[in-house]
Amino acid sequence: MKGSFLTDQGKVRQHNEDAGGVYLNEQNQLLAVVADGMGGHQAGDIASQLAVSTLHNQWEETSAIQGPKAAENWLREAILEVNQVILQHSRDHEECRGMGTTVVVAVCDHQFATVGHIGDSRVYIANHYGFKRVTEDHSLVNELVRSGQISEEQAESHPRKNVLLKALGTDENISPDIVTFEFEEDDRLLLCSDGLTNKVSEDELSRIKEYNGEWQQLCQSLVDLANERGGEDNITLAIVHHHEAPIVKEGAD
Repeated sequence: MKGSFLTDQGKVRQHNEDAGGVYLNEQNQLLAVVADGMGGHQAGDIASQLAVSTLHNQWEETSAIQGPKAAENWLREAILEVNQVILQHSRDHEECRGMGTTVVVAVCDHQFATVGHIGDSRVYIANHYGFKRVTEDHSLVNELVRSGQISEEQAESHPRKNVLLKALGTDENISPDIVTFEFEEDDRLLLCSDGLTNKVSEDELSRIKEYNGEWQQLCQSLVDLANERGGEDNITLAIVHHHEAPIVKEGAD
């Protein structure tokens, strides 16, 4: 199992509110995380860092995940714990009131991957079937598209595109979407914040399906492309490659 992670401030923002990383446990199972602190809210960077560090700490305390059901239970409990950590921090620190973050988390085993998410950061899978998104954005415009009120093309330029319907740290009662699917030799996962998907099309992202070079170089080329097109937001991505070599590129909390 190989993993690569990269985050970039972009060309406009004064600081980076994204966080994430990729981490192995003792059984060579991999945890990948991307969190996007809520833009326009106080301390979005603190919220995203709390999400990643809490998940990383919980992963370090987990020696192995025994099957898909255990992975789903672990992810659900871990995300709920993150929500409580962020809520408590905002209660204890006045300057952090109102902060929140998206999160996408993937638990990757040699037979399956389990993905949990809140918000509009995304996960894609590239395998022998093709390239497809496996998460649904928890956003206002996505609900408008789903209900047929606007088209996907209209959603791209909708004035309320950044309005989230779910985020960690904003509500006591949250319910992450969780899905499990087969994860086989040479399959690839892409986790990313909307700083990438708002600038790079899904057709362009699908190049990970055939890519055979160094994953960190691909991460950098995608970040560079988003920046060339304006880089108005922070840009973060993690790539997981189902590969037998037990080497992983660590991310930072």
